[in-house]
Amino acid sequence: MAKAYDPLDYENLARSVVTALLESASTALPPTEKFSGSGVYALYYTGSLPFYSHIASSDLREPIYVGKAVPTGTRKGNRQVDSESSAEFHRRLHDHAKSIEQAENLDLVEFQVRYLVVMPVWITLAERFLINHFRPVRNTVIEGFGNHDPGRGRLAMRRPHWDIVHPGRPWAAKLQAAETTEEIVRLIGKPAR
Repeated sequence: MAKAYDPLDYENLARSVVTALLESASTALPPTEKFSGSGVYALYYTGSLPFYSHIASSDLREPIYVGKAVPTGTRKGNRQVDSESSAEFHRRLHDHAKSIEQAENLDLVEFQVRYLVVMPVWITLAERFLINHFRPVRNTVIEGFGNHDPGRGRLAMRRPHWDIVHPGRPWAAKLQAAETTEEIVRLIGKPAR
């Protein structure tokens, strides 16, 4: 017996948000137009690095990274958060652009982004759906792309995979690398679990 379609099922709600994101126009990273709000986004790589050849394309079929931007204070349950006027989403995309610009082997013009301002309650659900559906390389293998300087006293942390494969962020050079570039690159072509 077939299961009845439930439009309010969490997966169907997430798919609705994801469809709106994937149907939105892409733009250069970072977006030049300033915007407010919170939401989800997908970054695409169009360059020629050999280890990304299986996902790099000008038709933007498969994101290299997906993420979310929630209003400041959300994690701590701050009810005073005004997600509609928050600039956190715009700032997050600019932070990603800065990380790419600092990388010695990447060029910012090789990246595109799709982003969607979403009511905060649906953001995490949509991000999880995107990660489970696409298994983006930078979410599953080359972790650490969205990291910030961990600050003094935390230099015993390991260097993120992102910074091993794409060196250039000054703060990451101070951290110890646990793997080699070659070891991480070998994982890129393997399906993530």
